[in-house]
Amino acid sequence: MYDEIIKATNDFDATHCIGQGGYGVVYKANLPPDNIVAVKKLHPSSDMVDRKGFLSEVRALTEVRHRNIVKLHGFCKHARHSFLVYEYLERGNLATMLSTEDEAKKLDWPKRVNIVKGVAHALSYMHHDCSPPIVHRDITCSNILLDIEYEARVSDFGTAKLLKLDSSNWSTLVGTYGYVAPEFAYTMKVTELCDVFSFAENILLEDLLDQRLPPPSIEVGEALLYVIKIG
Repeated sequence: MYDEIIKATNDFDATHCIGQGGYGVVYKANLPPDNIVAVKKLHPSSDMVDRKGFLSEVRALTEVRHRNIVKLHGFCKHARHSFLVYEYLERGNLATMLSTEDEAKKLDWPKRVNIVKGVAHALSYMHHDCSPPIVHRDITCSNILLDIEYEARVSDFGTAKLLKLDSSNWSTLVGTYGYVAPEFAYTMKVTELCDVFSFAENILLEDLLDQRLPPPSIEVGEALLYVIKIG
């Protein structure tokens, strides 16, 4: 399989690159007979950060089975290349879609509400149904992937931490600037709340709604209000 992936990506040629995560570059690979996968090749570094990121992702995803969490098919730890093999998601990440006017308009209000629900279901599963609980610590638009039906998948578990039950969980600061939970930044203590902190207060509703979309219907508008109140 290692040789097949090297061949399918033309030895990880840039023409097969489809994105970049915190711990490596992601490539699209078409494996025979007709199986498309995403391959994340870790940065070629010998420091502990990359090794820990690799092991964190493998540990977090090996036992996970949830429709809103990206599926890990396998991994390879090799002297030349270390990589993780995932399901391929056709629409890429949410951040890229929102950054393009035409693509953002395809994400209408019902799709956006569904994406929020999908991420919430994934986090609920990680925090409450996994033992030990998994805290992602880097929930951003770049780490939310979308399939052909715009269903969300949480991805990039390189910063994930498996909580030790009945014990304090301390950590160095990780995550994306602007998305780190304030209480984590202040205390360095990892809890499930690191993934679900709220908006700042006193934000107007119109400042939270994407002005590129037409106003939502009454039914969808009620769902949006519900999401925003929780936020």
